[in-house]
Amino acid sequence: MALPEIIEIVPLQSPVSAQITVPGSKSITNRALILAALAEGTTTLAGALWSEDTQVMTECLRTLGFSVDVAPDPAEPCNRAITVIGQNGRIPAGGTAEDPLELFVGNAGTAARFLTALVCLGSGSYRLSGVPRMHERPQQALVQALRQLGYRVETPNDRLPAVIHTDGPTNATCSVTIRESSQFASALLLCARIGEWTVELDGATANNSPYVEMTRALIDAFPKKGGVFQIEPDASGGSYFWGANWLLNQAISVSHWPTSGWQIDARFAEIAQQAGHSLPSLSREQDLGDAIMTAIALAPCSAEPVIFRDLGRLRLQECERVNALRAELARCGATVEEEGDTLTIAPAGDRLHGAEIETYDDHRMAMCFAILGLKIPGIKIKNPACVKKTFPNYFQKLAAAPSEGLGAEIRDSSGMKLEASDLFAD
Repeated sequence: MALPEIIEIVPLQSPVSAQITVPGSKSITNRALILAALAEGTTTLAGALWSEDTQVMTECLRTLGFSVDVAPDPAEPCNRAITVIGQNGRIPAGGTAEDPLELFVGNAGTAARFLTALVCLGSGSYRLSGVPRMHERPQQALVQALRQLGYRVETPNDRLPAVIHTDGPTNATCSVTIRESSQFASALLLCARIGEWTVELDGATANNSPYVEMTRALIDAFPKKGGVFQIEPDASGGSYFWGANWLLNQAISVSHWPTSGWQIDARFAEIAQQAGHSLPSLSREQDLGDAIMTAIALAPCSAEPVIFRDLGRLRLQECERVNALRAELARCGATVEEEGDTLTIAPAGDRLHGAEIETYDDHRMAMCFAILGLKIPGIKIKNPACVKKTFPNYFQKLAAAPSEGLGAEIRDSSGMKLEASDLFAD
C-alpha cells in the first residue's frame, strides 16, 4: 500500500530509548558507483543506499552497458550490495548524433552531474534529461568546463536536457567554479584519471569544499582493481534522529555513526549533543551540509535566536529551500527573518502550532518537519512519499517500536493509525 497523500505525526507521549540504523550515504553511494564502473575488475559496494537517486544512477549505468547486480542487505532494508563489473575506463555503449543514447536522471543532482562527465569518456552521443525541476537546476559551470576539455555539448541554456558528443579522453585542462554546486568539481575529479584531464578549481576556498574533499578521499580509498567497498550510513539522514534526541531530550542515537570525516553532516551529532537548550548559529558552507535544514526546522524550539548563514546553495536544490523553510516555519507560527542568504529564527515558545506542511516534492522538507511533529501537535506532511528519493523507510523508522524506532504514531487524513506496511515510500 502506498503512503497516503497526507499524514499526521502524533507527538510522542512516553520516554524513548532508541538506537536507529539509517541507510547508506547517497553522496558516497553515487560516487562509488561511478568509481566502480571505471575500475578494473569487479567491485561490490556493501551497505549501498537503495533509493530513487541511487536507482536512477544504477539504471543509467546499465543503459551505458555496465553489468550491475543488486542484492538485498539483511542489516538494513533500504541498503543493497551492489556489484559492478568495471570496464577499466571504457564506456560500453553510445549513441549516434542522429540517435543519441538516452539517459534519464530524474531529479538526482549527483546522477545528472556525474553522468554528464562520465559519458565524455565514451564514444558517440548521449542525451541526458530529467524531471522539470532538474532542468531548472544549474549545470552551466560543468558544461563550460567540458567544452574547455574539447567536448561538444548541445544545450540551449547550459542546463539539462543536453546532448554530449565525444570521442573519449582528451588530455586537456579545464577550470570549474563550485559557486552553485560542488558536484561540478566532483563530477570532473571522478573521471579525471581516465579522461586524462587536469581539473583546476576556481575560487579561493574551492579546494576546501567538504564535498570536494569527500570526492578526493573516495578516489584515494577506492579499490581500483575491484574488491569490496563499504558505504557509510548517511549522516544527513541520521541528523533527523539526532535532532529528535535534542528536541525531546531523550536517549536517541544512530548506530554505526560515521567517523571517517568524509561526510560534513556527521558533525551534526556533536552539535546536537552539545547544544543544551539553545542551538548554535551555523553556516551552510563551514559547519553543515544538507543537515543544516534539520537545525533550521527545529530552531523555533531553541531557547535563543539562531542565525543560519551562507544558505545560497539551498535555493538551487530539489526546491528553493530557503523560501520553503521560511514559509513552512511561518505556517507553524515561527518568526523567521530572511536577509540575503541568511535566516534568523526567534524562539517560538508556546506560539508554535501544527499546520499542513507543503513539502515541494523535497524529501528533506518532509523529513525535517516530521521531526518537529514529534513534539508539536497537528503537524501534517503533504506528499510524504517524496522521501523515497533518499530514505524510503524513513516513516517506518519513526513508527517502529523502540529500540529500532521511535514508536511514533502516524495517522492518515481520516485519523486512522497507519501500520508499518503503509509507511514505505515507493
